[in-house]
Amino acid sequence: MAVLKRIKLGSQGLEVSAQGLGCMGMSAFYGPPKPESDMIDLIHHAIDSGVTFLDTSDIYGPFTNEILLGKALKGGVREKMELATKFGIVFEDGKREIKGDPAHVRGACEASLKRLQVDSIDLYYQHRIDTSIPIEITMGELKKLVEEGKIKYVGLSEASASTIRRAHAVHPITAIQLEWSLWTRDVEKDIVPICRELGIGIVAYSPLGRGFFSSGPKLVETFEEGDFRKYLPRFEPENLEHNKRLFERVNEIAARKQCTPSQLALAWVHHQGDDVCPIPGTTKIENFNQNIGALSVKLTPEEMAELESIASADAVKGERYGGSAYTFESADTPPLSSWKAV
Repeated sequence: MAVLKRIKLGSQGLEVSAQGLGCMGMSAFYGPPKPESDMIDLIHHAIDSGVTFLDTSDIYGPFTNEILLGKALKGGVREKMELATKFGIVFEDGKREIKGDPAHVRGACEASLKRLQVDSIDLYYQHRIDTSIPIEITMGELKKLVEEGKIKYVGLSEASASTIRRAHAVHPITAIQLEWSLWTRDVEKDIVPICRELGIGIVAYSPLGRGFFSSGPKLVETFEEGDFRKYLPRFEPENLEHNKRLFERVNEIAARKQCTPSQLALAWVHHQGDDVCPIPGTTKIENFNQNIGALSVKLTPEEMAELESIASADAVKGERYGGSAYTFESADTPPLSSWKAV
């Protein structure tokens, strides 16, 4: 197994490879599920390449991505890696709901342990914040799961600054998962600073702009049936026409650096600090290998400044999800004093 640079994620002792692997697209949301045997080969190739930090969730499928990872991690592979999964998003009667009540937290964790075929989850995230329940209530149950050895470390995804602070006061948060890339930089104002103040690691999802920095505008021509990116505002024709300028500028700098635009975009995330672990997803070994190459791309302060000047707020048209629902901007929870257990 290759040895990739490792970083400390948070202040509680978790160490992970400097780059992780997002596994969602293998099973869900980016078109039809990919062939299981190919995805297991990809996961094994990632681990052999030194990427030991795998990211999944119970909603990917739902459930099928965790089952896939459970199969891939058999035969002594589990001991070599750090496994992250998530709970909190459920589909009921065709509707998406967010659940953070203690019964759901516990039930979801135990179900994930079975599907993953493991005794313990290294990093367990609340995938989205249940804004009907004080975060202290959700965290209280997660703390119990840590004490019972079912999970080792706790994370939150798309949490607001105040929610992070309140959660961390109940039990230390090891990592915050957030979207961070050259076309998503709103987290830099409040979320990244509070993570650094509290010693919380940062896991950057969609560091390649959901594939935009790999292929540019022509990416939309590859969207298959069931690919939810078709409905994201940034990929709408009028917005894409504007956004392609950002890709073109990144492409020009990449050509100068003799790397690919995706490697440059990923290197920019890596250069945000040793407390940041990007988790680009892919379903192809050649793309995985290219992503690993980003770790060798070194950027000068001048190049960082150039990238940041072209990736300013007005460089991108279209919201991330078509509204702030389910993002850190709408993730405050009621005060604990308002809670009455049912």
